Amino acid sequence: MTTPVIETIFKRRSIRRYSDKEVEPEKLDLLLKAAMSAPTACNNQSWEFVVITDKTLLTRLRQFLEYGPYEAPLAIIPCHNPKHVRNPRCEPFWQQDLSAAIENLMIAAVSLDLGTVWLGVYPKQDILDFIHKLIKIPEEVIPLAVVLAGYPSENKHARTQYKAERIHWQTYNTDETE
Repeated sequence: MTTPVIETIFKRRSIRRYSDKEVEPEKLDLLLKAAMSAPTACNNQSWEFVVITDKTLLTRLRQFLEYGPYEAPLAIIPCHNPKHVRNPRCEPFWQQDLSAAIENLMIAAVSLDLGTVWLGVYPKQDILDFIHKLIKIPEEVIPLAVVLAGYPSENKHARTQYKAERIHWQTYNTDETE
């Protein structure tokens, strides 16, 4: 038995071909609200998001990102800003916090008929340096990823990558014969 939410999760796929239709401001706002609805360790909420719609910046970003030359009309760069940390004890979890925000954003995109692809940035220093310079991010702010988004011009079927053999009950089973 699946629910609409589960079906939306299964529909979430990496989209690499986009139409040139711009994402409406209302939808962009919903994506960012969904991202900021994600849980964070100790409720730190150290996130910030840089939204890029400028075609020149998008072109420069695409040209630099080896795994991201896709023609999306929108890029969202989730960043960790230590000045927003509420509880320093939980700051080391910022990567998990931003990853949860990205996943929320990507699932919300599916529900809005948008497509996304997640491109890693952190901890690759050359990419970090380029993005800091391109969009003038302060040195202490750390971009985790680039999420490209837009209206897909490709259709991918819903799927899961479930593998029962990778589930361990009670203890980690290393016996390959069972």
